[in-house]
Amino acid sequence: ADVKVEVLQKPFICHRRTKWGDMMLVHYEGYLERDGSMFHSTHKHNNGQPMWFTLGIREAIKGWDKGLKDMCVGEKRKLTIPPALAYGKEGKGKIPPESTLIFNIDLLEIRNGPRSHESFQEMDLNDDWKLSKQEVKIYLKKEFEKHGAVVNDTQHDALVEDIFDKEDEDSDGFISAREFTYKHDEL
Repeated sequence: ADVKVEVLQKPFICHRRTKWGDMMLVHYEGYLERDGSMFHSTHKHNNGQPMWFTLGIREAIKGWDKGLKDMCVGEKRKLTIPPALAYGKEGKGKIPPESTLIFNIDLLEIRNGPRSHESFQEMDLNDDWKLSKQEVKIYLKKEFEKHGAVVNDTQHDALVEDIFDKEDEDSDGFISAREFTYKHDEL
């Protein structure tokens, strides 16, 4: 099953649509489909403040990444998200296992993310949502060649180690999409 997207309100003019890697400021309400009970609302929790969310890096549930692309500021959407794209067999907090979720989401603002999803995808050669040292090394080689710089293997390896020291927050030997997107030191 996939995400069901209903557009509840669309602005008359749309200057920009959301794309992967964008930061979105949203107000939302989340409900359980089975009984209609609300499990979260930015209006009621979080001192009524909206929430920032980065699209396309699995920061929230997969259903949000699928259901919030190409959205305009001022647009309201209703997403119906099956368990496989939400919290699945585990559930979470007030959300029981195998729950279909309904979200009403109101987009207030779009900003460029600190790093683009496109550059991550370009580096992630095997599409496993994480960067290995080898993938980073290949990317750097290409970048250096593009700019006419000559760097030997020892320098390359030292640079890759330095990048991983800074970027690989959980020290698992990979830079995840989330670790990549939130780092501000450019590669």
